[in-house]
Amino acid sequence: MTVRKNQASLTADEKRRFVAAVVELKRSGRYDAFVTTHNAFILGDTDNGERTGHRSPSFLPWHRRFLLDFESALQSVDASVALPYWDWSTDRSPRSSLWAPDFLGGTGRARDGQVMDGPFAASAGNWPINVRVDGRTFLRRQLGSNVRELPTRAEVESVLSTEMYDMPPWNSASDGFRNHLEGWRGVNLHNRVHVWVGGQMATGVSPNDPVFWLHHAYIDKLWAEWQRRHPGSGYLPTGGTPDVVDLDETMKPWNDVRPADLLDHTAHYTFDTD
Repeated sequence: MTVRKNQASLTADEKRRFVAAVVELKRSGRYDAFVTTHNAFILGDTDNGERTGHRSPSFLPWHRRFLLDFESALQSVDASVALPYWDWSTDRSPRSSLWAPDFLGGTGRARDGQVMDGPFAASAGNWPINVRVDGRTFLRRQLGSNVRELPTRAEVESVLSTEMYDMPPWNSASDGFRNHLEGWRGVNLHNRVHVWVGGQMATGVSPNDPVFWLHHAYIDKLWAEWQRRHPGSGYLPTGGTPDVVDLDETMKPWNDVRPADLLDHTAHYTFDTD
């Protein structure tokens, strides 16, 4: 069984293996397919039309499946690799070990945001940005420049205390746990982290930055924590809702998996805190 660990507790060898598997997926062309898929759903998911990956109840199960596919791809390169998670409510600084040269590298230079150190810097030669929103072909970050503070543990707790999973209008205006976690309402957790990292992470091609996977692994973990705290509060809506994915409807682009199939993460992996 795969165990997803806090990135802060990874050994040097675990970091090296994770990075090597990510770089190999990039080299083979498989990585960019994930970037393309994510960007297509960012562009296609709208508040007043069909929405699946974002601004909708299926934000959490959609990304759970997306991460499972990526983790499976990593394990096809190195079976020992699991997705780590980044607890940004604890590791809140651009000087955290996450951003060290032996792992993800640090923030970008002031002039153009280009990441200058670590395995994903342009100078390392492993990480051309092929699926992009502009002409720049290098990884960019602006840690803490666009928004100063990452979410606090108290803010996380305030969202975890929300009883209802989701509610009408089932989009970015909804109240409920899903939308407060996604960040369109309330203290803004998920969205704020994307903006705090900046660069490609603040765009639809956010998986270009490998920190995307660690961020979403933590969002996934927070969903699991919420489920444990609210065992009587399940996925909503359960049926008959236009433009969004009901509990037993299949999700694009896979069309073979329902939110109902993804409610229990322990069928696929555990967290080091489970």
